[in-house]
Amino acid sequence: MCGRYAASRQAEELVGTFGVQQWQPTETLAPSWNIAPTVNVQVVLERPLKGEAAAAFPPGPVRQLRTLKWGLVPAWAKSPEGAARMINARSETVHEKPSFRQAFAARRCLIPGDGYFEWVTGATERQLEEQGRKKRPRKQPYFVTPADGSVMAMAGLYEFWRDRTLPADHPLAWWVTCTVLTTEAETTALAGADGGEGPQTLAEIHPRMPLVLPPERWDAWLDQGRSDPDELRALLTPPPPGLMRAFPVPTDVSNVRNNGPELVTELDGPEVGTLF
Repeated sequence: MCGRYAASRQAEELVGTFGVQQWQPTETLAPSWNIAPTVNVQVVLERPLKGEAAAAFPPGPVRQLRTLKWGLVPAWAKSPEGAARMINARSETVHEKPSFRQAFAARRCLIPGDGYFEWVTGATERQLEEQGRKKRPRKQPYFVTPADGSVMAMAGLYEFWRDRTLPADHPLAWWVTCTVLTTEAETTALAGADGGEGPQTLAEIHPRMPLVLPPERWDAWLDQGRSDPDELRALLTPPPPGLMRAFPVPTDVSNVRNNGPELVTELDGPEVGTLF
C-alpha cells in the first residue's frame, strides 16, 4: 500500500522532469518528508484549461502541475467523509470498482515523490506480542526509493466532488481529490540486496506497493484520448524489478507531526530490535 511518502523536489524540477506546460507558483507546495493521507499533494495531470489561461495554449488537454487533496471522493458521494479510506486503489480491480472506474477512464494522474514508507514489526516485538507482554508492538519504518535517485512517479487517479451545501462560486464548493494505485509487491531482489540481514525484497516489507510508472509510460497514462479499459490496464504492469532500494529510517517518521530531511536518513540497522 502507500500510506506515507516523501516529496522534496522543487516545483521547477518537477516541471522539467514531467514536461509540465502550465503551473501556478502560488499553488505549489513546500517540500515534505512525511506526507500523510488527507493533506494536499502535488500531481501531474492533463486536461483542457478554461478562461484566460486557455488562451496561451492550442485547444485540447494541457499538462499541468496541480495541488490536490490525497483521499479520493467519488463524484456521486453524499459527503467527503470517506476520503481517508480511499487513499489507495488496487490496480487489479480499479477498472470495475464504482468508486474508481470513471476516474480510471478519464482522470488519471502521476503523483511524484522521493519514495514511500512502510513499517515492519520486529521479530522480538512479535514475540512479546505473542507472549501477551505487549499489545501494540513497535514497528520499524523503511524508506523505499528509486535506487538511481530519480523521481518516483506513482500512478494515480483524481476526481471532482461538488459540495452542494455551498454556492457554486464559493472557493470551497469543489473538491479535487486523488488516490494512489497499488499492486502486488515485488518478490525479486531489491537493488543492493546482499542476502544478509534486512529485507531482500519489497514483499518481505509489505505485500502491496505503489504502482510506480517508468517514464516511457507517462504520456500514455496521462493521455485523455485513451479510455479503453483493456488498453489502460496494459499500462498497469509493475516496472522492471530491481529498480528500488529499501533501508531503515528513524522511528520519528511514525509521528505525522515530525517533518524534515532527517526522516529519510539511512540507518546502519533497525532501531526496533531484530526484524528478520
